[in-house]
Amino acid sequence: MNLRTRNLWLFRDLSDPLLRFLRSLILVFVTLLALGRSLAAAGNDSPAPVIWVEGENPAINKMNRHPWWYDKVKRDQLSGGDLISNFSKDKAGEAEYHFSAGKAGEYDFWVRANPIQSRLSYALNGGPDTPIDLNREKRDEINIAEDGKPDLRFIAWSHVGNVTLRAGENTIRFRMTSENNNHGYLDCFVFSTEPFQPHGILKPGEIAAAQARDAVESQGWFAFDPKRDDFSAGSAIDLRFLNEKFAGENGFIGVKDGQFVHTGNGEPVRFWGVNGPPQGLKGDELQRCARMLAKHGVNMVRVHGGYFDANGDVNMERVKHTIEIVEAMKAEGIYTHLSIYFPLWLSPKPVTPWLQGYDGATKPFAALFFNPDFQAKYRTWWTALLTTPSPVTGKRLVDEPAVASLEMQNEDSLFFWTFNPASIPDAEMQILEKLYGAWLVKKYGSLDAAFTKWGGLKVARDLPAEGRVGFRLLWNVVHEKTARDQDQCSFLLETQMRFYADTHAFLRKLGFKGPITASNWITADPVTLGPLEKLSYTTGDFIDRHGYFGCDQKGPESAWSIRDGHTYADRSALRMDAEQPGGPKQITNPVMDPHYDDMPSMISETTWNRPNRFRSEAPLFYAVYGALQRSDAILNFVLDSGDQWAVKPGFFMQPWTLMTPAMIGQFPAAALIFRRGLVAPGDMLAEVALNKDDLLHLNGTPLPQDASLDELRLKDVPQGSEIKPGQRLDPLLHYAGQTHVKFIDGQGSVKLGDAGRLIDHAGQTVTSSTGELKLDYGNGVLTINASGAQGVSGMLKAAGRVETKDLTIISDLDLGHIIAVSLDGLPLGTSQRMLLQVMSEEKATDYKTGDVSSGVKRILNIGHDPWLVKELKGTVIFKRPDAMNLRVTALDDNGYPAGNAGGAAKIELQPGTIYYLISR
Repeated sequence: MNLRTRNLWLFRDLSDPLLRFLRSLILVFVTLLALGRSLAAAGNDSPAPVIWVEGENPAINKMNRHPWWYDKVKRDQLSGGDLISNFSKDKAGEAEYHFSAGKAGEYDFWVRANPIQSRLSYALNGGPDTPIDLNREKRDEINIAEDGKPDLRFIAWSHVGNVTLRAGENTIRFRMTSENNNHGYLDCFVFSTEPFQPHGILKPGEIAAAQARDAVESQGWFAFDPKRDDFSAGSAIDLRFLNEKFAGENGFIGVKDGQFVHTGNGEPVRFWGVNGPPQGLKGDELQRCARMLAKHGVNMVRVHGGYFDANGDVNMERVKHTIEIVEAMKAEGIYTHLSIYFPLWLSPKPVTPWLQGYDGATKPFAALFFNPDFQAKYRTWWTALLTTPSPVTGKRLVDEPAVASLEMQNEDSLFFWTFNPASIPDAEMQILEKLYGAWLVKKYGSLDAAFTKWGGLKVARDLPAEGRVGFRLLWNVVHEKTARDQDQCSFLLETQMRFYADTHAFLRKLGFKGPITASNWITADPVTLGPLEKLSYTTGDFIDRHGYFGCDQKGPESAWSIRDGHTYADRSALRMDAEQPGGPKQITNPVMDPHYDDMPSMISETTWNRPNRFRSEAPLFYAVYGALQRSDAILNFVLDSGDQWAVKPGFFMQPWTLMTPAMIGQFPAAALIFRRGLVAPGDMLAEVALNKDDLLHLNGTPLPQDASLDELRLKDVPQGSEIKPGQRLDPLLHYAGQTHVKFIDGQGSVKLGDAGRLIDHAGQTVTSSTGELKLDYGNGVLTINASGAQGVSGMLKAAGRVETKDLTIISDLDLGHIIAVSLDGLPLGTSQRMLLQVMSEEKATDYKTGDVSSGVKRILNIGHDPWLVKELKGTVIFKRPDAMNLRVTALDDNGYPAGNAGGAAKIELQPGTIYYLISR
């Protein structure tokens, strides 16, 4: 049975009792047929290709089980309904097994064990005790705690590697020696004469039947479950050729004319990247991950993590691992962007001398800007990371051109809500208040003069007798804009800029040659405080930012997980849907990218959050509008599963997982469009010059970034070239061309291009100044009509017949993305080698929801591997005269030839084929 091309019309209307009965019969028949084939195949294998041993049945058992808690697990999630475990403060656990191999030779070895803070080793046939890397090719990690609590009770498959067995009886001994009470689980282990691919508790003879059941249950969807890629030649989606032979081949990354460049040859470079790799990856698996990323068009990773322990001291193991990551990525032509500090990672203890007043739970937001002792500690982290020699090459990261750029800190600001005297310890606030008092004395001559200037306005923490002056809450600052508020913002801006300037100078003194950015955060008000934040970033070499397209997900721990019971709303960016269902269209998106002070622009964290069904819009949306606005780097968040296409790579399903068919599965065309500039930069449609003094008087900007503007406010945007105080520029400008902002000492001004011909509010369309992009946000359809990239994205059925210069596209998919891109650099009209990429939408197997209210859904079952993709359908016609002579080859999910798909004069899309190679 071909699970990808099935079209069982009987299941399209299950309201009929007869059809439900027929469906049940077919389900039974298909399951029995698959089971029969599996048993027949198993019967023909001599000897058996897989040896499966249950952990709970050792020949010798020296385990020490926990008397109650640790073994309270969901036994229906275990092979054989049980496992063996150890939990003892004083005793390691041991278990010995005897098993028989039909023949001698090399076997693929996997264990299903506890990967959380555990340590497991094995000794085979009297050999040495060998540690198992439980993070190596970790698959199917699940929480098996009976009460669902996220403690130590997890289980996952881990790939041990290849081992040699002898014919007949073999013996293996496992030892559990974790630092945390020697804890560990062993559910089962497998030896296979062929590469083994785990499927939870299913044994090889049970997989086909389970897949057949899933196929019937998931009618209209196909399983996206690529085989392990061997990265051999012949994959049409392999974009490794876009990268240098090794990162840094053409020198350090630099900045020139507002772009990132290779300093060795002066050539501009754009970065299409990811946050990652996962921290557990090392050795061969790390190298595989790097190769997978390069294949899918990635040329930058953001390594985002702390280099300190619980006491704030340098964690050298983390430093060494980052050096390994940089070297693995470098080998595949991938650069590294380093991010080392986020306040949420640090919980200063009560006796911490360099961060006083903390309780071991409070996070040190804002403190790094003004506490000199904390700054000194922070610099030790940079020093260790950048100056430690590589164990392999001896080179320091500060001398490594493959390290593209540095980020001073992640997501903190004196202009964000976390700057609140009520949540910052008194000892820390006193430091800042004394600095503020001294600043005011310097400006006004005395604190009394300052209070007089402010009309006597005071706050509770003012202590002028001690030289301390407190701070007003940001809500008051934004809404009241008093003289005191203006002074407060001036001081905070100087403080923030001083830290960034000093840190920049420190990193240069260490010897780092590449670009450095300050931070990437939002503020309490994007109109008045947002431009001050951006101004502080001009102390660096480029401007960074973060942005997510959310789906109103709600429930326990919904900020970082997806769980049964959570609610959410599907939301389309192409339609500009509001996050709350039923609201007016929301004209804001992370892709909107004004450039500041002619500096390069990076968005180092961004994605469409799951489980939004419209998530598949993201890759092409980022690529084409990033190219249109001349964005310099787009780093997607987050790679949390190495090279495995896992639904649930971590403890829980994550909102940002990238290894999905809709995300990295669409990287090939997206990366080509963005990195090769297959969509041209747009015209300059807005040049905004902001007077710095005006900003400090809290007059704000007419072009705020990250500010939400709904369609009901569009009537307030200026329609001509004259901008009045307080007016906002039309945010739809970002979908038509480029926008630039400069910070100046002279008279502020706004210069607008002719956007009236491009933006049709009544018709709800925006056309790019290049004519290559047209967004119909009324219907949710994006048409791409560039020389080297053509296609359509969004509500394809609503779009009807779509005509581009070289293509005709017709599809009944209500949500789909069909794009053809040139692989040889020639226009599609003459190209000899092209990629046709097709996507619909994704979900997990057995994913189920229920309606809560209009547009709001509740998750009933988050599902499991493998990913499912809604079956693809449609017709693509190449108009060029030689279309009949163009060969169309259907490709598998790794991009290798899978069969002939006819000629390009009329391509009928196959239900389960994502990629096609079109060539002469």
